[in-house]
Amino acid sequence: MNLSDCNNFQDFRKLAKKRLPGPIFHYIDGAADDEVTYRRNTEAFETCDLVPNVLAGVENVDMSVEVMGQKLDMPIYCAPTALQRLFHHDGERAVARAASKYGTMFGVSSLATVTVEEISKIANTPKMFQFYFHKDRGLNDALLERARDANFEVMALTVDTITGGNRERDLRTGFTSPPKLTLGSMLSFATHPMWAWNFYTKPKFDMPHLSGYVSEGTNVAVSVGNYFSTMLDQSMNWKDAEELCAKWNGQFALKGIMSVEDAKRAVDIGCTGIMVSNHGGRQLDGSRSPFDQLAEIVDAVGDKIDVICEGGIQRGTHVLKALSVGAKACSGGRLYLYALAAAGQAGVERALGNLRTEIERDMKLMGITSLDQLNRDNLRFRNKD
Repeated sequence: MNLSDCNNFQDFRKLAKKRLPGPIFHYIDGAADDEVTYRRNTEAFETCDLVPNVLAGVENVDMSVEVMGQKLDMPIYCAPTALQRLFHHDGERAVARAASKYGTMFGVSSLATVTVEEISKIANTPKMFQFYFHKDRGLNDALLERARDANFEVMALTVDTITGGNRERDLRTGFTSPPKLTLGSMLSFATHPMWAWNFYTKPKFDMPHLSGYVSEGTNVAVSVGNYFSTMLDQSMNWKDAEELCAKWNGQFALKGIMSVEDAKRAVDIGCTGIMVSNHGGRQLDGSRSPFDQLAEIVDAVGDKIDVICEGGIQRGTHVLKALSVGAKACSGGRLYLYALAAAGQAGVERALGNLRTEIERDMKLMGITSLDQLNRDNLRFRNKD
C-alpha cells in the first residue's frame, strides 16, 4: 500500500500503521478507557442523514468560511496536536506547509516539536497557538509572548486536560515521549527501520517551547498522561481563563467545551470562539460526542461566539452535517496525523486535498453554492421523535 492508494481516512490509518512502530501508532490511534467515546465521535455523524436539493445551478461553489476573524479557504482546519516529530521527522513543518497550500488554519501545540517562530516563517495562512496552563507561571507567560511575537492570530486554551486520561493502550505499549528503548520497543523499532533511521539520524527530538522550564518531555521520557497530571495546574479555573483571555487581547478560544453552561461562560469572559471537543475521546470516556452536543450549544451561544466542531470527522459529509447544525467550521487531529505518519507533507496535502474535493462534490450534490446556505432543514436525525 502506498500514498497513491490513500483515498480516505481509513486508508491513511492503514498506511500509518504500516509505517510506524507499534507504540507510536497506538499513541495516535488510542483513546481513554474502553474507547467508547472515541468510536462514538464518528458514529454520531452516521445517525444523521443529509437531505439534498437539486436543479440549483452549482457549477461554481465557494467553500470559504470566516472563523474567529480568519478567512479560511475550506471549512476545516488542522487542530493542534502534540509531538508531531514522533510521527514523521518533518513534524509540524510538514503540516504547516500543507495547511498553507490549502489556505486553512494550522494549530500549533504547546507540546510542539518545532518552534512558533519557525512555523511563522513557513505558514502564510492563519495560525492558532494551543495553550496548556502550567503550574510554572513563568512558562505560561513565555508561551503567550512567544506566540504573540510570532504573529499567531488565535490563542486556544485547552480546558479538558486538567488530569491525564486513562490511555490504556499507552500503558500496554509502554509509550513515552521521547520513546524509551525497552526489549519490546526495540523489536518494534527494528521492524520499522525507516522510521528508526529517520528518528535517530535527523535533528534530535525536542519540545522547544518547554526548554529551560521543565525537563519532562524534553530529555526525560514520560507518558503524556503523567505530563498532564504533574505539570499542568489542576487549580485552573474561570478566573484564570478570563485573565489569560484579557492578557492575550485578541482572538481567544476555549478548546474542550462540551456543556451549554460552559459555552455561556466562555462568552461571558470574552472568548471569540469555542471548540466543542472531547479531546478525541482521549480524556473522559463515556462523554458525549461533539456532534451530539453541537445543536444545544449553537442554540445557546451561536449568535455570540464562533462554534467549532472538533472530533470524529473523517468525511466531507461530516463537515457539511456539522455546518448544517450551526458550526462555523470543523477541526481535527487524526485526520491529518495518520497522513503525516504515512507520507509526511505529501501525505497531509493528499488528506486535505481529499477532504476539499469531497466537500466541493458534496456541496454540489446538496444543491448549494456557499456554505451559509446550509441549515437544519438539510438534516434528518434517525432514532429521534
